[in-house]
Amino acid sequence: MTGTRDSVLFVHWHDLGRHLACYGAAGVVSPHLDALASDGVLLTDAHAAAPLCSPARGALFTGRYPHSTGLIGLAHHGFEYHDDVATLPAILSRAGWTTQLFGMQHESSDPARIGFDDWDVSDSRCNHVVARSQEWLADHGADGPFLLTAGFFETHRPYPADEYPPADPAGVTVPPFLPDARPVREDIAGLQASVTKADAAVGRLLQTVTDLGLDESTWIVFITDHGIAFPRAKSTLYEAGTGVACIIRPPTSRDVPAHRYDDLFSGVDLSPTILDALGLDVPEDMEGFSHADEMFGATPETADAVRSEVFTEKTFHDSFDPIRAVRTSTHRYIENYARRPALSLPLDILDSPSALALDGSQDLPRPERELYDLRVDPLERVNLAEDPAQADIRDDLAARLRAWRTDTGDELLDEATGTAIAAEFMRRHHAQLDTEAARATARSLPSRRPLGDQRQLRRTERD
Repeated sequence: MTGTRDSVLFVHWHDLGRHLACYGAAGVVSPHLDALASDGVLLTDAHAAAPLCSPARGALFTGRYPHSTGLIGLAHHGFEYHDDVATLPAILSRAGWTTQLFGMQHESSDPARIGFDDWDVSDSRCNHVVARSQEWLADHGADGPFLLTAGFFETHRPYPADEYPPADPAGVTVPPFLPDARPVREDIAGLQASVTKADAAVGRLLQTVTDLGLDESTWIVFITDHGIAFPRAKSTLYEAGTGVACIIRPPTSRDVPAHRYDDLFSGVDLSPTILDALGLDVPEDMEGFSHADEMFGATPETADAVRSEVFTEKTFHDSFDPIRAVRTSTHRYIENYARRPALSLPLDILDSPSALALDGSQDLPRPERELYDLRVDPLERVNLAEDPAQADIRDDLAARLRAWRTDTGDELLDEATGTAIAAEFMRRHHAQLDTEAARATARSLPSRRPLGDQRQLRRTERD
């Protein structure tokens, strides 16, 4: 795609999934992102490459799958990019863009490794991030092309009521994959209050872009890392775990009409798409595909689909839990490579009111293979993997998954090695519990701490 040296404002949230009004989430108050969707391109079938933070974010910023980048687990558990990995900010910086990060990053314990010219990750709460971003835009927005990344802590757990005043739980609509119980309603009310606060912050940031006259030359990219932090969502390869909100508004100078983009889109496709839209070459080692022509071209509604399937993976969260999946427009096929319970809940969800409301079925054995027909079973409740009538579909998807793993060099760790790695990083996790930051209410996990100096980062601002 032929591009110009436009700027990019990249806003990303934590743990949102598609829990926005513009994606049909009832009762969610998100007017500013809804307006952005009305003005831009709403991606309706975008998926994370992985259902947890660091691997998913690594894929967004590199165009490569977690097993290719090295981020097969969380950064605060010790996982890092391989030395040969080039990130979107590093590529743009070399091409002459000024690159700046404010707020959340979870790809490295050292922000210097992720490729920005400058960064301030001292506080990732939305109000601080937007205030710093507004100041930066006022000072530097007119200087030339930039990549400004605003990373929000929201909508990560916890949802303290003094920060995110919840609505009446009685009026909350519970997602259909969760039990409709009072504790779950209260949990969802907290999430939705967090959404509303973060949405208002996005509104202020977008207004600043307009007030400074930057709309004409700035791409607005909004995305989240993976699904909401609730059982059967985050940390799973089901729809609620991998499905993500993604909205892209081109510069007004591009004259791209607002529309829905209904084709499959993977997290590894985001960096190639941005680079292509900016008129830059996509590096050969990126494993994703550009959708720029199909999404922003003259007739996007008639363009051929870029993808016929997306691939997703999980290796480590708070345990060794190797899973791979392929998802088409009609089916999802999952391979579970270790004997685990139906839901291996991460620590971030395990102590939640929603997890405590489960009926015990999460502890039943997980099947080796899962196949779901999304046309008739969108909640993925009826496993067809052993149904003889579905054998052809299962075998086709299994072959696609096997070919992808071979082509991308996806080699699984054996059970003993993976379990030993997980035991070691959990030993370190338990050791850090005896710190002031960990003793704060609901902040025992580094990922639950919005302040950089409490997240086990080596430095929070550039020296």
